[in-house]
Amino acid sequence: MGIKDVPDKFFLVAGKGDAEYGLNAFDIALLNAGVGNTNLIRLSSILPPNAKEIKPVRFKLGELISIAYASKISSIKGEVIAAAIAVAIPEDPLLNGLIMEHSGPGTAEEIESIVIKKAELGMQYRNYKIKDIKSISVEHTTKDIGAVFAGAVLL
Repeated sequence: MGIKDVPDKFFLVAGKGDAEYGLNAFDIALLNAGVGNTNLIRLSSILPPNAKEIKPVRFKLGELISIAYASKISSIKGEVIAAAIAVAIPEDPLLNGLIMEHSGPGTAEEIESIVIKKAELGMQYRNYKIKDIKSISVEHTTKDIGAVFAGAVLL
């Protein structure tokens, strides 16, 4: 059955961080995105049919969070890194949508354009007409060790 049979809500988050260690930079990025102090359960890339976008919610400390996400950690000082996520929503509310992730070196604009193209292609492969694509991105210039994180939380 899973944590919840079929989620019916989602929202997008993004954050960045920089620290002496990569895991600490990632932790700061999670806190910056509003999903720190929780336990993330990583999902694959399917948005349930008829899921509605909502405003971000606050979570209980230690709560299990279902999330599809992209992240990148870099120790190259001065490197620009970015993470983005796109949610493709089909015209037919009875069909599933797609969540696509991408991260890497580059600006938020560059990475977001790649993830939107991935979402468009995924819908094309399914022969689904697109009603809308929602996306979010974040970029960071690494000072010590940098991290970026973008996610789609499903509730």
